[in-house]
Amino acid sequence: MAIEVHLDEMLKKRGMTAKELCKLIPITEANLSVLRSGRAKGVRFSTINKICFYLQCDVGDLLWFNGELEEEEDE
Repeated sequence: MAIEVHLDEMLKKRGMTAKELCKLIPITEANLSVLRSGRAKGVRFSTINKICFYLQCDVGDLLWFNGELEEEEDE
């Protein structure tokens, strides 16, 4: 995956659980789990903005580009 999600690391650094973050944003635990695992196909900018606000970090702390572009599969 070209974009790596480092949400777990930020939660640990801030001493916050995923459940606590879900209550603040609000987002369902299931959707946050999909984002944390890197399986999300898309995420709203407003959601990322809220996560960054509550974790007091930048988008670049959460989402990293690994330098490899992925080819889309033809259907």
